Amino acid sequence: MTLDKEHVRVLFIGDIIGEAGRKALFVSLSNLIKEKKVDFVIANGENAAGGFGITGEIAGKLYSYINGDQKLIRPANYPKGTPGKGWTILEKNGVKIGVLNLLGRVFMEPLDCPFRTAQRELSAIQKYTKIIIVDFHGEATSEKVAMGWHLNGIVSAVIGTHTHVQTADERILVGGTAYITDAGMTGPFDSIIGIQKEIALKKFVTMIPSKFIVAENDIRVNGVLVTIQRESGKAVHIERVQETVPY
Repeated sequence: MTLDKEHVRVLFIGDIIGEAGRKALFVSLSNLIKEKKVDFVIANGENAAGGFGITGEIAGKLYSYINGDQKLIRPANYPKGTPGKGWTILEKNGVKIGVLNLLGRVFMEPLDCPFRTAQRELSAIQKYTKIIIVDFHGEATSEKVAMGWHLNGIVSAVIGTHTHVQTADERILVGGTAYITDAGMTGPFDSIIGIQKEIALKKFVTMIPSKFIVAENDIRVNGVLVTIQRESGKAVHIERVQETVPY
């Protein structure tokens, strides 16, 4: 695809899993940015700390590595009073993009409706920019696809996360919204979605609770690259990113 000043390229990194995922990102990100002419990087870091959650120290390291004004957000449909916020505005060279995070409800904990929350929060984000990326953290593919159509023509991209398995359904919806059901994971693929195989298998076979430990081998970076028109906020291209990292 031929690039020009009328477009912005956003690299979305799939779920970062533990230390292996963090190191994979540190090793590969600079080359990815250069090779793919990336303007903005967004990363799902909810599993960056030992495979579960994220710490202030880890967030700080990720920020300083990317060397930009990145901001940590959590799902916008969490209950009122929950620390943090559900969206942010990023800016580079005069270009602003909005990033909104939402959590699904199918097979997940009951929360405020992500569909109605999206409508409410987007009205605020649109005051700053037409370029908006939505990270929809959900278990059910049907709910993710529904969110894509719900926001079709309203946001630049709806990118699914949470299942750690990259899907092959990337496309541009008729309204100009880029969509993929899951961006995949950044971490060890010699695993069961990031966890050591033996431990996860034991849990499935015996139903005995075990402490999950992040695996270490076959490290890869998953994500998607979205090309968006600066003026309209419409996406014109989406492609999957799959990089194997020497580790």
